[in-house]
Amino acid sequence: MLAMIGGSGVYNIDGLSNTRWLKVDSPFGALLGELDGQPLAFLPRHGRGHRIPPSAINYRANIDVLKRAGATQIISVSAVGSLRAELPPGVFVIVDQFIDRTFARAKSFFGTGLVAHVSMAHPVCARLGDAIEAAALAAQIRYVRGGTYLVMEGPQFSSLAEVQLYRDWRCDVIGMTNMPEAKLAREAELCYATIAMVTDYDCWHPEHDAVTVDMVVKTAHANAGRARALLRSAVPRAVQAPASVCPHGCQRALEYALITAPEARDPQLIDTLEAVAGRVLHRQSTSGGA
Repeated sequence: MLAMIGGSGVYNIDGLSNTRWLKVDSPFGALLGELDGQPLAFLPRHGRGHRIPPSAINYRANIDVLKRAGATQIISVSAVGSLRAELPPGVFVIVDQFIDRTFARAKSFFGTGLVAHVSMAHPVCARLGDAIEAAALAAQIRYVRGGTYLVMEGPQFSSLAEVQLYRDWRCDVIGMTNMPEAKLAREAELCYATIAMVTDYDCWHPEHDAVTVDMVVKTAHANAGRARALLRSAVPRAVQAPASVCPHGCQRALEYALITAPEARDPQLIDTLEAVAGRVLHRQSTSGGA
């Protein structure tokens, strides 16, 4: 099943039918339904009404809820600032890399008692990226394929010195929400891709002395209609090839990631990770080794 995570300005999906909200032991939930006959889960990242700031989002709960709801792949939508003149407000970027500058968030499902290390060399699913690109072309939406997303902690916008540093690092867009989301999706063995909607040029641009909420909201709302059209076009393309046979191995990210010996693993943490890592934990418990 395909899941979508909506960011600023994208709080719902048009055309969902047979809808119901699913709650799972957290203040977060997923709206389940069908879009043109395809099962779909939609989760508003900031909660309905945009009540939750980036640092307070329970990213682990979001990913866990979607995995428990049956999702095998996620398309994430995020409002971002542009760090490049050639990426003006209104353009969509199909991100392929991240730099994580967050520091106040739980970034892994694993921990003391059950340690795992997954690869983030290629943090998004190229198969899903292909589907989004084809959808953008079909919907005649201006997009750029590929770009580096600098994820900052927030909730304040960046200083000019910070933005200049990120530009020197050759980052393309900046936002506050896709980390640790992408890392957790990888640990949960879900295909994951990001659509970054540019809302502003940030404070480096001579015509943008400072970023304001009004500026972001105005462009985010203008982008929202195009984003929903893009998502609707992406759904049938994303589900054409079963995610369980993703050629990029997203559903096998934990295959060789667990390092804690089976006999040393924390039983309580194993229970907590039932949805995220049950595939490898059950296999390794029956085979007797890691």
